[in-house]
Amino acid sequence: MSRLSDFRNGVVRRGLRVPVSQVKNLRLIMPRKAAFALIFCFSASSLFAQEQSAKKGGDRVKETFERVMAQAESATAVSHQVKDIFERAAKAVVKIHGVDEHSPICGTGFFIDPTGTLYTAYTVGGEAGNFTIEFGGKKYPARQLLADIRSGTAMLKIDAPTPALPIGKSEGLEVATPVLAVGYPLDLPETPNFGMIAGFDRKYLGRYFSTTHLRVNLPTQRGEAGAPLLNMKGEVVGIVVSSLENNSACYAVPIEAAEKIRGDFMRFGEARHGWIGINVTMARQPVEGSVAEMKQIMEDTPAARSGIKSGDILLQVGRKRVTQPEDVLDASFFITAGDTVPITVMRGNQKLIFSVQATLHPASRSGVLLASPGTPAINQQGIPLSLGSDVPPTP
Repeated sequence: MSRLSDFRNGVVRRGLRVPVSQVKNLRLIMPRKAAFALIFCFSASSLFAQEQSAKKGGDRVKETFERVMAQAESATAVSHQVKDIFERAAKAVVKIHGVDEHSPICGTGFFIDPTGTLYTAYTVGGEAGNFTIEFGGKKYPARQLLADIRSGTAMLKIDAPTPALPIGKSEGLEVATPVLAVGYPLDLPETPNFGMIAGFDRKYLGRYFSTTHLRVNLPTQRGEAGAPLLNMKGEVVGIVVSSLENNSACYAVPIEAAEKIRGDFMRFGEARHGWIGINVTMARQPVEGSVAEMKQIMEDTPAARSGIKSGDILLQVGRKRVTQPEDVLDASFFITAGDTVPITVMRGNQKLIFSVQATLHPASRSGVLLASPGTPAINQQGIPLSLGSDVPPTP
């Protein structure tokens, strides 16, 4: 059969198809050589189009492969980074044993200086005694330096030279920032736990914290309270103090809160939570970007003696900017009794700054406490600058 017959049947080599009716018309109006030339052009065009399509398909496959490889390399790099942080941090993380009035307890702690001082959660080192620290394959007796129920932290000490974890800042954390915890779950050895920041919460189940807590997507087990929360530089940014429902996540107190308590201890030998004696509520309209209005000035308090009045709009407490009533939680937590704190307010069209000398908070010894992993949250009252009862939920 001739090539023209193949062409007439609608079949052209290399995949080109032309209707038979068009072939008949071509045979009638053009010579055989011209017809074959046209066939050749059609075939060449088809080949070029197929080659271009194949090239594009190959490019897409190559791009997909390169993307997958880049993701694999990135995951491998993160894995190596997490492993490196864990290996370095684990040397300064310890297991804590103690006995409270009910039963033996165990938890996690970590050294913060080379002289054997360590941080842990209040639920581990706050109300127990007869402490023993497992460190470097040995056991050491430990004593309590400080237990602060408001921050949910405690400080213990052993008499031995120790490694120490570097202290970072929680202020640079954002939602989805990766973090790592190192703890002693159950009766297991030191264990890494990798997750991310899920939120920054000021209250839980309707109760306010004394300062904003870090909610972390880390499943925790019994024994991990007091574990350090580390950023990807290996710096401590928080202390694990509580688990959430089903142990699927946890709360960590920001490291700045523990450092504030340690600063008080270094100065006074105890924690000194400051208090100035005001209630704050939601203002009807914002003033200078703030809707935190002084609702009540308690008699014979530092605020009353300073000249602050009901109706003033609170703008700043110390170095902490205030825009919402809830902002006073963090601002007031870092006030130390005895220190003079500048309080900035708007009164009408006037911006005023008052120097207020804070006194010891009446509830400083019975304030906020976050429950240890596996137990429900308990009393979380006693805010240094108390919020009015009509404060709306945090947006």
